[in-house]
Amino acid sequence: MKGYINHVIMVLACTALALPSSIRAQETTRVITLSEARELALQNNKAITKSKLTLDQVREEAKAIKSYNFPRVNGFAVDLYSTTKGSYTFGGFQQPLSIPLPQGIGQLIPEAIQDAQGNYFLNQTIDVPETTLDYKLGNIFVGGVTLTQPIYMGGKITAGCRIASRAQAIATENIRLTESQVILNTDEAYMLAVLARKLNDVANSYKELLDELHRNVEDAIKHGVRTRTDLLKVQVKLNEVELALQKTENGMRLSMMSLCHICGLPLNTPIDINTEQFDTDQFTMVNGEGSSIDTRPEIAMLQGMTDIAKQNIKLTRSDYMPQLGAFTGYTYVNGGKVIGEKVIDKGLFAVGAVLQVPILTFGERTHKIRSAKAQYKIALTEQQDLTEKMQLELAQADNIYTEAMTELQITQRSLEEAKENMDLARQQYDAGLEPLSQLLEAQAMWQQTYAEHVTAKCQLQIAYTRLLKAKGSLK
Repeated sequence: MKGYINHVIMVLACTALALPSSIRAQETTRVITLSEARELALQNNKAITKSKLTLDQVREEAKAIKSYNFPRVNGFAVDLYSTTKGSYTFGGFQQPLSIPLPQGIGQLIPEAIQDAQGNYFLNQTIDVPETTLDYKLGNIFVGGVTLTQPIYMGGKITAGCRIASRAQAIATENIRLTESQVILNTDEAYMLAVLARKLNDVANSYKELLDELHRNVEDAIKHGVRTRTDLLKVQVKLNEVELALQKTENGMRLSMMSLCHICGLPLNTPIDINTEQFDTDQFTMVNGEGSSIDTRPEIAMLQGMTDIAKQNIKLTRSDYMPQLGAFTGYTYVNGGKVIGEKVIDKGLFAVGAVLQVPILTFGERTHKIRSAKAQYKIALTEQQDLTEKMQLELAQADNIYTEAMTELQITQRSLEEAKENMDLARQQYDAGLEPLSQLLEAQAMWQQTYAEHVTAKCQLQIAYTRLLKAKGSLK
């Protein structure tokens, strides 16, 4: 038994040694680039899905409006059962009757009467006996098929089709607008993750400098060259950088979760970002690379809404125009009994036309059309106002990009100067020409300048994306 237990323990131990590699293989961290993050976001974003479904809805509504140009065929059927019954009595009276007589006979009959034309008649009376007819409705069925065709509806169908066409264009541009916003959000989340990673790298680099300095000061203390006060100063800086590292790691974890959310991935998906392109990117000024907003989706959407308001005037006017339609149909009726016999069992065809002409509306037509025209003017005003705001947005985005480019260039020079200053301070400290506080200050300045440079580079990328969005060229 003991040998079996030892065998099981050995198997479990071997399995435990094999598990970490397999788990790492299954949970390999996925490194994604900025373009891959954009693709994932565009594929999984709920807002884009909603905008595409809206386009499908508008397309179906447009097809429904166009169908009004074609005839409508409707069937109907009514089955009625009634207990109504009764009787009708007639007769029991004398009915006068004039009987024409042939020529040559009338003059031989004394009772004959001659009219102005010389024709002879014999006036008689006949007895109509009293007769009673029993009737009963019982079951009556009425069914048929009708076909109606609009001929002229005052322009309503034409205006409706044009409105539907504009609505499709607006829905299509809305997809572009949503996609551009998703791309901007993705770039911001990705750059936030890059910034968190770079700040963590800066903090680690700073910690390595302090660790090396800490070892050197300890060695110097052993040889009596430095005092313990210098060691305590370095230890204080190490404590500060430990806290900074904790913050940057937390920020990096949260930024990765935010990027997962934007890309439509589970929040705890192990992902990482590719910083190689970020490190090698060389940005250039793009001022004057086009300052038009004509390609922005909002411009086309505003124009479409203005066109809809214009067509709505025609749609309102059509309600008060003559409307002409034609119809035809077949109706079959079966039912009703008289003296126990069915009296109705036949069908009939009918063809006709309907003309409706509004005559008096007590000012309703005038006020409705004026209201539609006012709505059109409102749409024009909003189009002009929002167009000017988009032009201002483009100018602002261009200024922000220019400033971000300038800031990146300045921080690049500052970083080079801070690195040179730190190296010089280290040499002076090692030579005993400068106190430790000067070296620590130079290192802290290098860390701060490095962080500012990384931040400026991330802000420049975001500013560039926003500039493209403001121009309507973000794809």
